[in-house]
Amino acid sequence: MTDYKTSKILVTGASGQLGSRVIDLLKAGGATQVIAGSRDPSKLKIAGVETRKVDFSDVSTLDAAFAGVDQVLIISTDVIGEERARIQIAAVQAAGRAKVKHIAYTSLTNPGPGSAVLLAKEHDATEKAIIATGVPHTFLRNNVYLDMLTQSLAPALASGHWYTAMWQGRIGRITREDCAKAAAAVLLAGPKGNRTLNIAGDEQLTAEETAAIASQVAGKPLQVVHVDDAGLTAGMVGAGLPAPLAELLVSFEAATRLGQSEVKSDFEAVTGQKPTSVRAFLTANKAALGA
Repeated sequence: MTDYKTSKILVTGASGQLGSRVIDLLKAGGATQVIAGSRDPSKLKIAGVETRKVDFSDVSTLDAAFAGVDQVLIISTDVIGEERARIQIAAVQAAGRAKVKHIAYTSLTNPGPGSAVLLAKEHDATEKAIIATGVPHTFLRNNVYLDMLTQSLAPALASGHWYTAMWQGRIGRITREDCAKAAAAVLLAGPKGNRTLNIAGDEQLTAEETAAIASQVAGKPLQVVHVDDAGLTAGMVGAGLPAPLAELLVSFEAATRLGQSEVKSDFEAVTGQKPTSVRAFLTANKAALGA
């Protein structure tokens, strides 16, 4: 049996919160040849790990970036719009040319053409490019980060009203930490054919169910107020968010309303652990709720 802990594993976006945590977990899991990739390697301060310049936007550097790599975790970039798909596809094609043995990619829940999420088409295009390489792949379709919930709940608890466009849609939010655990587990186990994994929480909660938990944890009343997409966007912009960001965030709520965020989670099957519950996360981050 192949021991994939000794394979050369490249993690792109390694200076980010997800990438840096995946590297920590790979090392803790016994991986011996971890490579941290970043468009600015000077930002990488990781003991005992090789670093490489991996800049998706500079195609001329990509062949060297992927040279000799056995497995790669391609973490979706923070570039917005069609440019995001273009540079991610360039990276995927370079990985294919380098004859890597396994491509893992951090994708999105239900990224198909019918998704309401504004950046779904870029994930869909990247997934298709990975399939076209013929390299064994794992799509880690991460649901919305549970970590982001405190950002909307803190002001909601302060006012007593949580404005949302989810209506009765359900969503299985997942922590960034759990997404990192799933990615590390996939890389340590190595390629297993072509897999699409839903990395989500076990709880598929409505806004009312989420608000009830938050109210109990914070010890404050919280009423859900359902609004349409335009109203929620206007409220976010009025609170100071840039319009493009507000529109993106609201598109996730629209996807939830349409049932596109409710999936059966593969997290436990991949990691052997239960995902962090909403109550456990909010309790651990009670201070961020203003409680």
